[in-house]
Amino acid sequence: MPDTLPQIEPERYELTAPPTYHFAVDRRSFLGLLGGGLLVVFSADAQEFRRGRGMPEEPQALDAWLHIGADGAVTIYTGKVEVGQNIRTSLSQAAAEELHCPIASVKLLMADTSLVPYDMGTFGSRTTPTMAPQIRRAAATAREALIDLAAAKWKVERAKVTIADGKVACAGSTSSIGFGELTNGQDLTRIIAHDAPVARPLGQSAPKVAARNFVTGKHKYASDMVRPGMLHGRVLRPPAFGATLASFEAPDLPGVTVVHEKNFVGVAAPDAPGAAAALQRLKAEWKREPVPPGAASGPGLYEYLKANAEPGESDIQGSVEDGMAAADLKLAGSYTVAYIAHTPLEPRAALAEWEGGKLTVWTGTQVPFGVRRELASAFSIPEERVRVIVPDTGSAYGGKHSGECAVEAARLARAAGKPVKLVWTREEEFTWSYFRPAGLIEISSGVQRDGTITAWECHNYNSGGSALIGKYDILKQRNVFHPAKSPLRQGSYRGLAATANHFAREVHMDELAHAVKMDPLEFRLKNLKDERLRAVLKAATDRFGWGKGQGIGLACGFEKNGYIAACARVAVEDKRIRILRVVEAFDCGAVVNPDHLKNQIQGAISMAIGGALFEEIRFGDGQVSNPRFSQYRVPRFGNMPEIEVVLVDRPDLPSAGAGETPIVGLAPAVSNAVFHLTGKRLRSMPMEL
Repeated sequence: MPDTLPQIEPERYELTAPPTYHFAVDRRSFLGLLGGGLLVVFSADAQEFRRGRGMPEEPQALDAWLHIGADGAVTIYTGKVEVGQNIRTSLSQAAAEELHCPIASVKLLMADTSLVPYDMGTFGSRTTPTMAPQIRRAAATAREALIDLAAAKWKVERAKVTIADGKVACAGSTSSIGFGELTNGQDLTRIIAHDAPVARPLGQSAPKVAARNFVTGKHKYASDMVRPGMLHGRVLRPPAFGATLASFEAPDLPGVTVVHEKNFVGVAAPDAPGAAAALQRLKAEWKREPVPPGAASGPGLYEYLKANAEPGESDIQGSVEDGMAAADLKLAGSYTVAYIAHTPLEPRAALAEWEGGKLTVWTGTQVPFGVRRELASAFSIPEERVRVIVPDTGSAYGGKHSGECAVEAARLARAAGKPVKLVWTREEEFTWSYFRPAGLIEISSGVQRDGTITAWECHNYNSGGSALIGKYDILKQRNVFHPAKSPLRQGSYRGLAATANHFAREVHMDELAHAVKMDPLEFRLKNLKDERLRAVLKAATDRFGWGKGQGIGLACGFEKNGYIAACARVAVEDKRIRILRVVEAFDCGAVVNPDHLKNQIQGAISMAIGGALFEEIRFGDGQVSNPRFSQYRVPRFGNMPEIEVVLVDRPDLPSAGAGETPIVGLAPAVSNAVFHLTGKRLRSMPMEL
């Protein structure tokens, strides 16, 4: 592992230098394996970079995107990774719709840095709004090229050529020809225009690609990878964060490679149990640094974050002081969110192999090209000599933006002279990965008796600035994000800081509504002009039957051009909150695959329950005290409520991603429902009565 573990910025994973564009594997040889055919490339200049961003103007704009083989199979190349969000299906669907061919004939070659176009990473709900349109443009260009080929072959006008069900036909003829028959033996290169004629998504559900392989265990993940002569690795971890190695001694361990490089110590053995046993026999002494007062979980953590925060930059509209002066009532509240873990089904895993001075690593990551850069830097070799291949990964949720496991496996493999697989234990995943940032959000507001909000001031300490500025029509407001010195390594998590900021804002909105004796829905609509947010509020409350019964709450929000409204009904049993029913309405523009989208929303709701009610990393004295599932509580089947999803389709708008935004509404809706039932206001996540 690196000598120091860098902080991963909560708001983004951004490369700091222009990427290198290359194919380490000869493209023509690779196409030969696919059977020749039609090759389509993009027309963007790979060396043109966004001003000040160090990235291509078109982030994935380099060589081949699409190939049609002699057998008619369509191969799509993408740097995106599959981490359970089912983008293999949605991207295959995009290509199939443009090519007018069965989705079964489309194959995605994903996240192999030697074969696919450069991609910044799979995060931020960007696959649907950015990658899907690019694939559509590529497929549309291929479709037009096929029409040209057929028209020339048959010596007819283009208008007479049609494509349907993967076949090319000519008007007035009963015969048709397959894509492979048409392109066989030709390597035709086309340039994709950014205005290539593409269709709107059909909005039809498609079954998960290769679903049987996933449910039968046939499909292989990063932790399943095997190479001839492979060894298994383990890494010696320090006893506390920030501890450094003072002395080290290794006994004679036959058949085991022991690696000691500065602060890194690891072993490689013929099998996993042998590696674990060898690790136990190593003798190390560590130097621990004193832990600052307050740098521990508990109420004092939030005081620590505020005390160690930067001033931050203010987003100011009007004079908050004037707005407060115009208010009939003033309100102030503090809201907190705990550090929580990503708890991926599959812990970090990597298999590294050196051959002829070149390094190949199979690993589960959201940023294959970023990990390639990390590996090249760690071993002082050109990126052209590093290949990163990402098998499907057992979930990530923003937690796999770093490549430390890949670097560790590569260090062990270099020393052992054989391939080495390293799979982190669950305790390592809970301790040495990074966490969703904890945060303190302080809000002060003013409101008139008729329900008009006159002033709003919000300060977020540490958790992040995503969705910090709300959609409510408040003429005088100030919003500030204060980065803080975090006692734990922290980084991206599903929804980023939007969950924390929506929790604080939507609970505070309920407090204001209660202060002026208005219905929470009526109060929000009075202060809201945004039509998309109003539409999801209406859709959710209509389905829920708002206003009927006890223990009900609502919340609404937005993120990454998606709009969400949530209604919840709760009960309290033995001082425990039980969520009975949840209705969420979601608008993400044009719906691509309704079933797929509903699955995403249901998954986000399920995950949100953990952060709302149970999940919290407990730590002190530089150590995590609950690094196991037996100690760290996640939602169980018994915690699942009745869930209803309402899709607000907007075919007039571009499709936005759906992986993150639906997570932000559950927690504030539940908090508000608990207040409606008990009169007790819960301002901290996880919530406790």
